[in-house]
Amino acid sequence: MLVFAGSTRAGSYNKLLARQAAESIERAGGRPTFIDLRDHPMPLYDGDLEAEQGLPENALVLRRGLAEHDGLLIASPEYNGFITPLLKNTIDWLTRPHEGESGLDLFAGKLAGVVSASPGGLGGLRSLALTRQLLTNIGVTVLPDQLAVARAAQAFDDQGQLSDDAQQQKLDTLCQRLVDTLHRLGS
Repeated sequence: MLVFAGSTRAGSYNKLLARQAAESIERAGGRPTFIDLRDHPMPLYDGDLEAEQGLPENALVLRRGLAEHDGLLIASPEYNGFITPLLKNTIDWLTRPHEGESGLDLFAGKLAGVVSASPGGLGGLRSLALTRQLLTNIGVTVLPDQLAVARAAQAFDDQGQLSDDAQQQKLDTLCQRLVDTLHRLGS
């Protein structure tokens, strides 16, 4: 399962949450691969740039990684009530065709879980609806379970772990359902 956050910030709460999700997926019997989008910078999507230079090397690296996984878990930060430009740009590049291969085919049939963390009172809840919509539009089935961690500055302890047992249980339940569903689907 490919696990990442739509943030490059070193101290991102969503990276903390994504790492927690990867650990939870592993405890549930899954095989998570955590990636940091900071390690895969790409220019803003531009059709002229694509026509002149093709897909950026980091888009190709991420496409290969995506092809190896049947599931996704995305931690989506919320910027002004929306998903981050980074998350949208990453998906825009990944869905582009390459060497006769559709980018949309990479996403078709995949299963995803979505989570978010935010310093605000809603925990990034608005970004989850948009992340869900975006993933559904490109052929991904998104679990109905989700987790929005509000007041994220206080939600994690000094080791980067969720400090609220109820939130950790929700995350564990979501990750277990993702692993179990992928297993039932034969992945």
